[in-house]
Amino acid sequence: MLLMRTATLATLALVSLSVGSEAGAGQSAPYASTPDWVIGPIIKGRNYSRGMPLHPSPGRGGAFQIELPQAPGSVHYVTFPHGSLSGKKRIVMRFRIVGDPGVRIVPRGYPQWTAKITPYFQRRGDNWTGRGRFETYRWYATFASKAAVPGEHQVIVPLNGNWTAVEGSSARSNPVAFREALSDAGEVGFVLGGGDGYGHGAYAIGRARLIVTSYRIE
Repeated sequence: MLLMRTATLATLALVSLSVGSEAGAGQSAPYASTPDWVIGPIIKGRNYSRGMPLHPSPGRGGAFQIELPQAPGSVHYVTFPHGSLSGKKRIVMRFRIVGDPGVRIVPRGYPQWTAKITPYFQRRGDNWTGRGRFETYRWYATFASKAAVPGEHQVIVPLNGNWTAVEGSSARSNPVAFREALSDAGEVGFVLGGGDGYGHGAYAIGRARLIVTSYRIE
């Protein structure tokens, strides 16, 4: 996996196990159905989300949920096939995490830190090297990362924001590559990480569950 810099906060959601295992009635549904979402990434036949099922579990009202693993397991990328983002304006995400009192969600390899959750999209045809033209095939909304701490949150991510590519290019420093990636987008979703990379994985110290109540591309 390629390294990514760590950065700032934005929004998602987390709450205690007393809330229950599913999203409550009346929540807006995610953009894609549960079977479309994949816990990965899978590169050359290897799933980097160690010890995880391929898909999240369904919840009520179209929500889905992921039981966050404890070490040595980890969750890295959670994505679904969307296609072109041309003409779209923003991504709106709503999340909740339920967990034991005092549970911590930490980056893989950096248990002293708090993990981050970051909106993400990937251009079709990426070879995962991050080299040459492929450096601008994966894009992370690092300006909208959220610390994975208890609470309910919403993140609204403009698609004209200063997204960051694999090795540090940005939508401002390479606007042509960013526009091309939006036009030719394939996978969309979010990543978990921190420490040495936004998508380098996270795990829970204690029991924790991530519930995605809404993921919309508008």
